[in-house]
Amino acid sequence: MESLSVSTGSKTEFVDITSQVQDAVTEAGVEEGVCYVFVPHTTAGITVNENWDPNVERDILLTLDNHIAPRDSRHRHAEGNSPAHIKASLMGSSVTVFVEGGRLQLGRWQGIFLGEFDGPRRRNVWVKWVG
Repeated sequence: MESLSVSTGSKTEFVDITSQVQDAVTEAGVEEGVCYVFVPHTTAGITVNENWDPNVERDILLTLDNHIAPRDSRHRHAEGNSPAHIKASLMGSSVTVFVEGGRLQLGRWQGIFLGEFDGPRRRNVWVKWVG
């Protein structure tokens, strides 16, 4: 297993970690198999989505922030970050990507993103492969 360290700079943001995950797979010498990407945090998530147009990232964050889990004084969690927990739960804590010929098998416009919902912070991302 490889542990990646990802620094975030905003309260909420997406960080494209595709190249870091690919580097971990390459360094491990995985030619064929399955790559698991997991974030061990309750206020961050992992997703696969478009990595070509940054407006997609902004639109997802706007929808999460303004419509699905906005800051609200009615939240009861003592730390005041209930929206971050909700967003992380919706995003999920892991993704699975096939590896063929030593390369992550993502669609043409797809990338792997760390979703930060309670930053800025330094996050861990664990990458494990079977193959």
